[in-house]
Amino acid sequence: MIGSIFSGLIVGILARFLKPGADGMGWIMTIILGIAGAFVGGKLATTLGLSAEGGFMGLAISVVGAIILLFIYELITGKNR
Repeated sequence: MIGSIFSGLIVGILARFLKPGADGMGWIMTIILGIAGAFVGGKLATTLGLSAEGGFMGLAISVVGAIILLFIYELITGKNR
């Protein structure tokens, strides 16, 4: 559980850093975004037939999933800064 929260925080921070534009969300939303991004990225990797089992590839796929969720979050909340 603590490992998931920590990895979610890392993935969320990386996604927010890589996506252009300002994102005014707190640490809790960043962690949730990172954990959900890892889930979405894993599903995307499975669909595309890629291996997302840890390592750099797993991290990269998780960050891509989190970036996708960031764009969806902005569309839903209307936060286009």
